[in-house]
Amino acid sequence: MTSASATATKAPAAAPAAPAPVTGTTAHDAGLLLLRLVLGLTMAAHGSQKLFGWFGGGGISGTGRFFTASGYPAGDAMAALAGLTETLGGLGLAAGLLTPLAGAAVVGTMINAIAVHGAGAFFAPKGIEYELLLTAGAAALALTGPGRYAADRLLPVAALRTPRAAHGALALALGVVMGAVLLLVRN
Repeated sequence: MTSASATATKAPAAAPAAPAPVTGTTAHDAGLLLLRLVLGLTMAAHGSQKLFGWFGGGGISGTGRFFTASGYPAGDAMAALAGLTETLGGLGLAAGLLTPLAGAAVVGTMINAIAVHGAGAFFAPKGIEYELLLTAGAAALALTGPGRYAADRLLPVAALRTPRAAHGALALALGVVMGAVLLLVRN
């Protein structure tokens, strides 16, 4: 015969603690900073090729001829619009300033770049892999926010300081609509 204490059941072993979430950590914020800087400065440099002819770019007139040949009306105006959008959107991403809108600007521009480049192939030299990567990175930043090391944290409006997925989704919807509108005017 056994005693009651001998047959008492032991408490089940506690489940292992779940790992702490990564958001809000120094590593998370440093990763977002790195992504913002590389993607944003790449886009800004690409836009400066269109606007100023820097880094071997065509400037407004050369890029305008490209836009006209690609079926867009008013090639020079389209070159200026694309150059400004890429430069300002890229600088906004790099600084982490109005991040959802900066990401949306890059997404809208890249939608047109993918359409012009064509979807005939995925890999370079005639593929869309580069444009797709820039688009996805900008969209991810618009949705997640810039992290702690960003100018957004200094803005006076609390709603702009705190990233929200809804703000990013609305901004991306705006970027997609604007990109689509520009595609509609293309021949």
